[in-house]
Amino acid sequence: MELTSEPSEFIYMYASHESETELCRMELNALLGQAKPLKGRGLMLRSSRLLDPDRSPYVSMRLDVLMQGDSIEEIARQVSELELGDATFKVTYVKSGDPCSYEDQRMLERRVGSSIRGKAEMKHPDVQFGLLSAAGQWTLGWCRYPERAWRLHKDKPHNYSTGLSVTTARSLVNILVPEPAGVRAADPCCGMGNVLIEALSMGIDIRGWDINPLAIRGARANLKHFGYPEVVTLGDMTQVTDRFDAAVLDMPYNLCSVLSTDQRLVMLQSLRRMAKRAVIVSTEEAAESIQQAGFAILDIARVWKGGFVRNVWLCG
Repeated sequence: MELTSEPSEFIYMYASHESETELCRMELNALLGQAKPLKGRGLMLRSSRLLDPDRSPYVSMRLDVLMQGDSIEEIARQVSELELGDATFKVTYVKSGDPCSYEDQRMLERRVGSSIRGKAEMKHPDVQFGLLSAAGQWTLGWCRYPERAWRLHKDKPHNYSTGLSVTTARSLVNILVPEPAGVRAADPCCGMGNVLIEALSMGIDIRGWDINPLAIRGARANLKHFGYPEVVTLGDMTQVTDRFDAAVLDMPYNLCSVLSTDQRLVMLQSLRRMAKRAVIVSTEEAAESIQQAGFAILDIARVWKGGFVRNVWLCG
């Protein structure tokens, strides 16, 4: 078996704080579709979809499946056929799978590693293999870890104390635009640009508006700070005539931005004219207004911090 052969199946390890469990589920549904859950000590999904593990703030590793078997001996036999060339390697037992003692983990790693024709390197291998046992099924694959460079986006020059966290903003973008190629997106109440920054970091074509001059000034400074283009305009979303493939709306909330039911409906109707697919975020219950605006609700989630709860609707 050539090391360069393309896997057709992938296993994703993921985790989230309990306050983001629903958002995590919604995001992974959007990114991976009807992926198959695997039983183990950790959370795992098997999918035929190839996803960069850096896309999701919740994915901790992707295992590119190379071989499977009903026993460790079968894996050891198959792995002896691998062609590594001059590449060094390491085998790591994936702890998200079936529980296994430390001693047994090392023994299993050595059993598989000793069958590989190549040079083992524990600190800086060219290839890291993951050995996974889940419900009695053994899998060996390539380990792909996220770099999480997007975490630097936490250190913005400007932000609201109640603004979207980097994790939430990134997840909302993934839910809105699971496949970025050719998609034009919008954030008509962009605030300080949290969603814009995450979208741009994924190569998504996005534009933003806000009615607040201070927010636009902060968004421009934040975009410049991270080297992204100025994609924001001062303006009322109800006056935007451009059309997009998808749009995210984080409804205004604070003592100075209390919306009446009629104002909320007007905003949602403007959003509907702007895009057919949308992710809507509100601290208030807005399902009835969303449907009145002409959207069908496809999925629902909540994310909270203390007593501060955001409702998230995926609409089409």
